[in-house]
Amino acid sequence: MFNKLNKIKNIKKNIISEEIPPGQFVTEKFPALTFGEIPNIDIEKWKLKITGNINYPFTLNWTDIQKYKMIKTTTPFHCITQWSRMVNHWEGIPFKKIYELAKPKPEAIYVMIHSYGGYSTNLDLQTLLEENVILAHIHDGSILSPEHGYPLRLVVPDRYGWKSAKWISKIEFTNNNLPGFWESRGYHMNGDYWKEERFS
Repeated sequence: MFNKLNKIKNIKKNIISEEIPPGQFVTEKFPALTFGEIPNIDIEKWKLKITGNINYPFTLNWTDIQKYKMIKTTTPFHCITQWSRMVNHWEGIPFKKIYELAKPKPEAIYVMIHSYGGYSTNLDLQTLLEENVILAHIHDGSILSPEHGYPLRLVVPDRYGWKSAKWISKIEFTNNNLPGFWESRGYHMNGDYWKEERFS
């Protein structure tokens, strides 16, 4: 137990010692910023549709999700509103698993993430294939709360937080980089926090 606590402390120390992106301040809090109302999702009826320009469209329910091997990752979370929570322990399915199952066509180099409640956000496929990108259902050892995306959210550590869509319902592989909800309202199409890509 003592060794486990030391390991956690060392992980936290190493992450906090990393450079903080420009324009950000560090907080221990994890605010829940949401467009619209928090959806009331019945886990028995929840589905995740994988669609678009792919060879194998499919749909997952919660039983299907639980069959896949989960991974753990510890990453910072940087919000466009300038707060950064430097240590977050996530657990979920690697996005790469979805990619492998769907087998997108070569020209499908972008992805639109759709959420319950009407939210959406766009990402390039290369960013989503990074090792630390997951479909998470656990944060800091607990199942996601409704305000943080229960039952499943995308986590994209290399982009501002609005790209880590909550309550995901559909992953759509596309040929074109179309704007999502906030992108169509002036947010940057890419959202790289090291470049301060907050707005277009």
